[in-house]
Amino acid sequence: MLYLSRADVEAVDLPMPDIIAALEAMFMEKGQGKVEMPPKPGIHPRKDAFIHAMPAYIPSLSAAGIKWVSGYPDNQAKGLPYITGLLILNDPETGIPISLMDATWITAKRTGAATAVAAKQLARPDSVTAGIIACGVQGRSNLEALAAVFELRRVRAYDIYPEIARRFAAEMGPRLQLDIEAVRTPEECVGADLVVTSGPILRNPDPVIEPGWLRRGAFASAVDFDSYWQGGALAEADKLATDDTQQLEYYRGQGYFDQTPQPYADLGEILAGRKPGRQREDERTFCINLGIALDDMATAAIVYREARKRGLGMELPL
Repeated sequence: MLYLSRADVEAVDLPMPDIIAALEAMFMEKGQGKVEMPPKPGIHPRKDAFIHAMPAYIPSLSAAGIKWVSGYPDNQAKGLPYITGLLILNDPETGIPISLMDATWITAKRTGAATAVAAKQLARPDSVTAGIIACGVQGRSNLEALAAVFELRRVRAYDIYPEIARRFAAEMGPRLQLDIEAVRTPEECVGADLVVTSGPILRNPDPVIEPGWLRRGAFASAVDFDSYWQGGALAEADKLATDDTQQLEYYRGQGYFDQTPQPYADLGEILAGRKPGRQREDERTFCINLGIALDDMATAAIVYREARKRGLGMELPL
């Protein structure tokens, strides 16, 4: 079994456009009913913390496996990452594990890529401004993915910790060659063409984004469930999609999404042409980006193949 540490996974340096393309192909296959992915079960050892099991199978990629991922909001105060995890790939023919890899990098990148896939279908193609609310790992990967798809000109960034927003602007601006301004309020971000909220996922949030803040013609990706969006703001959506309807309903049964409207489609249905994407310039569109195991398997399968080619990682006996 090939073990890939976080450093090994990062050394593969899989380009964001490649991850976006892999997820587009996966979502199309999902929309055609060719993949397998049960809703992710989880445990919750601490308040607002989770550890989830995320299995999935993608026949066209010969990708089968599971991610065991945790999210602990209080970790940041301890100098630890909010998201950590391990991913196991299995041989679909025999079921034997072929790789164990760190899932931190994959989780970050595939989440941003999923936002880009949704935005390509639901945002205006001429979108040039972005607002990033919560400037951690997910804020960075989501902006990277959007910049790979749209010709962005200006970005506004907000974080409850102003120094993190300023660091985000100072580091991501030169890296992506973008004009990024750290702002004082989330409302200043929500006036953009493309809006991403990526704070911690909370069971009982106190959302601050009010109705009327998201302007007509804009697209929003809620990576943090509904933690930043009031029910009235979500109700203004002309089209509200998700990456997996069944999984959203599972979470609704667990006490999340109390005021979130029923999605009209998931990304698979849109990519497969079964449901429309954006149809008018003035539509307000949302995607509730839950983060699904299919994203991870689509990305991990490519990481594994590239690592094998380059001789990365360590062989471990089962």
